[in-house]
Amino acid sequence: MGMGGGGTGGAVSEINVTPLIDVLLVLLIIFMVIVPVVPKGLDALVPQPPKNKTNDDVVNSRTIVVQVLSSGNASAPTYKINEDSFQKDQLTPQLTTIFAARNEKVMFVKGDPDVDFGKIAEVISFGKAANVDNVGIITPKIQAGQ
Repeated sequence: MGMGGGGTGGAVSEINVTPLIDVLLVLLIIFMVIVPVVPKGLDALVPQPPKNKTNDDVVNSRTIVVQVLSSGNASAPTYKINEDSFQKDQLTPQLTTIFAARNEKVMFVKGDPDVDFGKIAEVISFGKAANVDNVGIITPKIQAGQ
């Protein structure tokens, strides 16, 4: 006695779905293996606050911060590298001398809210001309430690 009942050897009008389920499971496993598990993100460099006060002097001497400050005149902002003031045409040679002897070529740019972003973009291009590898932008939230 067979599963079809009656013992007739005729054709069955129902679809056998067991092989289809096997094929679907194999395809599901293949797609799970092919799709990457961890998506690749953007590598970003964010300045970290110093851990203690003794490390503070070392961090400040190694970190280069170029500031673009508003001078009241919208067309001519003032520029500072750490705390030393420079003219716009002196920035690239000064940055080149600073980064010539360094292995870590990291520069941070900080701008006043009143300064046009085009002036900050110029400072970033001056850094790239001085062979700076990584340029970070200090925002008000980063400066506040948030």
